[in-house]
Amino acid sequence: MYGDPVSVPIREDFPVGATTNPYGTSKYMIERILQDLCISDEKWKVVILRYFNPVGAHVSGTIGEDPNGIPNNLMPFISQVSVGKREFLSVFGDDYDTKDGTGVRDYIHVVDLANAHVKALNYLNSEKFNIKNSTFNIGTGIGYSVLDMVKVYEKASGRQVPYKIVNTRAGDIAKCYADPSLAKEILDWKAHKTIEDMCKDSYKWQSKNPNGYDA
Repeated sequence: MYGDPVSVPIREDFPVGATTNPYGTSKYMIERILQDLCISDEKWKVVILRYFNPVGAHVSGTIGEDPNGIPNNLMPFISQVSVGKREFLSVFGDDYDTKDGTGVRDYIHVVDLANAHVKALNYLNSEKFNIKNSTFNIGTGIGYSVLDMVKVYEKASGRQVPYKIVNTRAGDIAKCYADPSLAKEILDWKAHKTIEDMCKDSYKWQSKNPNGYDA
């Protein structure tokens, strides 16, 4: 949505549309469709949640992330390396303008994300709903680098996560993390789960289901 932002944390009023990859472009297009729908038909009310990087699993270890093929996202890749399904993690670049050279993202626990949906539905059906305040960043407001995530995951799991630095990917940016204060103000929502919770719950799922739902 926000492309390569001029600064972080990112607020909802930052420019959108100058996306750096097809995934971001698809999100932008869907938002435009929803906004146009509300303009053309006043019966429609829409709340838009701009997710940052959902990760983690249910604390029970019975519901988790099981992508097809080679994971494109960091957490399932780390998780599969930790249980020996994959040999090592590929870290895409170490020369970004960040503290350790690896990309920084805002990771949010899927349970916090689910709770954001409940808050959004409550708002949508309340007398407080205002179309002018209907787009919200859903993140923690904290940026973690790839190597931060590796270290926290290793501590949470007690397992080593071997990695190799490889070439950067086209469309990746250095830093992307949210200012989630509007969601707190309007939706009465904020993230409660820590990065340690995200890693611990991901490992619990993966260790119980090393081959995903096919086990």
